[in-house]
Amino acid sequence: MHHHHGYLWVGPRERFDQEALRRPPHPEPPPPGSKPELIQRYREVAAEFPTSDLPPLETAYWLIKPCSLVRGTWDEAKEAAGWIGERLTELAPRFASERDRDTTRLARLVSAAAEQLHSGTDVSYGFYLERPSYLSLAVVTCSPNRSMPELPCPLA
Repeated sequence: MHHHHGYLWVGPRERFDQEALRRPPHPEPPPPGSKPELIQRYREVAAEFPTSDLPPLETAYWLIKPCSLVRGTWDEAKEAAGWIGERLTELAPRFASERDRDTTRLARLVSAAAEQLHSGTDVSYGFYLERPSYLSLAVVTCSPNRSMPELPCPLA
């Protein structure tokens, strides 16, 4: 049966921009004879990606992160979307853009999230907060995930 896991990250924009640490390492390591800095970088990413609290570029990859990063688990899409709504309401005063703080717009995002989650699709929202912070908010459908069914449930 499908269920949903919630994830929240707030941190410095510079850290969020470290995209190499937000994507999984290439499945094949650099070939022998590669530049030492390339091999070192591959090793860093391979070691850090699964354990880093940074939001992955592909939402489903939250599932391979430590289960301690799960902020909530729900059987119902509507409950998971409600959690998103609570976080948006709580953090909206810190949003850098007045447009992002608009309560009607936020309500539409929550409604859209409920529909997406009900259909088995992951939800991921990001907002600039007062400088220089960033908010990443995601709910990932699990058991199995639609886009990456091979990924295990982090709480299994």
